[in-house]
Amino acid sequence: MINIAINGFGRIGRRLFRILQEHPYIKVVAINDLADPRTLSHLLKYDSIHGRFNHNISHDKDHLIVNQTRVPFLRASHPKHINWLPYNVDVVIEASGKFKSFEDLELHIAHGAKKVILSAPPLEDDIKTIVIGVNDHILDGSEHIISNASCTTNNAAPMMKIIDELCGIEQAYITTVHSYTTDQSLHDQPHRDLRRARAAGQSIVPTTTGAAKALTKIFPKISASIGGCGIRVPVANGSLTDITFNVSQKTSVTDINRAFETASKSTLNKILAYTEDPIVSIDIVGNPHSCIFDAQMTSVIGNMVKIIGWYDNESGYANRIIDLLKKIST
Repeated sequence: MINIAINGFGRIGRRLFRILQEHPYIKVVAINDLADPRTLSHLLKYDSIHGRFNHNISHDKDHLIVNQTRVPFLRASHPKHINWLPYNVDVVIEASGKFKSFEDLELHIAHGAKKVILSAPPLEDDIKTIVIGVNDHILDGSEHIISNASCTTNNAAPMMKIIDELCGIEQAYITTVHSYTTDQSLHDQPHRDLRRARAAGQSIVPTTTGAAKALTKIFPKISASIGGCGIRVPVANGSLTDITFNVSQKTSVTDINRAFETASKSTLNKILAYTEDPIVSIDIVGNPHSCIFDAQMTSVIGNMVKIIGWYDNESGYANRIIDLLKKIST
């Protein structure tokens, strides 16, 4: 049995909790969030994207109750105020989006947890950033704090790995066409990014993406040749990454699609899905893969390659947290 605690019961924390009900050997022993149990239990039970959670959900003043299993709710504002010792926590999933520095993450360990998985890119380079299926081989068992990168990084990295192995990457530019997130607002209001200050449901919003920087850690040999941007669009979930490469060896659409189809059935079968269907974003909501490769969109002009991979930016990412959790707990 792996005992975990979730710090931050937002979109990722709740999606992770739901999926974990299918993993009986992983037990959520505590949840920390500033919101009250009544609100969080309701948001767990009813979800506008993923539908109703088909379990018996209730709460009391200090617990979430799922099928008669009581999960303690804590309401600390900072890791320095949390005591994990009474809960025998093996791994904290840091999903608040607020605590990404080594100093803050180390507090979970100082206060009783054995390990920490960060559900975001870390602030410091000395925290290992792991993409399952791409660079998880670098884990040696000594790590206590690990980043699961971002949803976009988990989507793009497997595609980059396949292209690099097939025809060698010289340069890569990543454009993530991403659903709006809780960092944006329904109506115009102040934001440090003036584009994100605008109403999320009314506009296509160009912005930045942290995936480009994260990918330089995954592919250090070409770190100076990776760029990227983000485009937020008015959908609640379901995103894609559009990657343009300059490659060192000639290739073709047929060769590329064959490589992706093969990987989806072998080395990356739980990470990468392959489709030749003319899908749209709603078709991949709930998909557990990091990447659903869209073979119809592959294009090659000389040494320039363009590919597209879809992803459920909540479900795919939450499933990779579970994969990483299992890997560091064996």
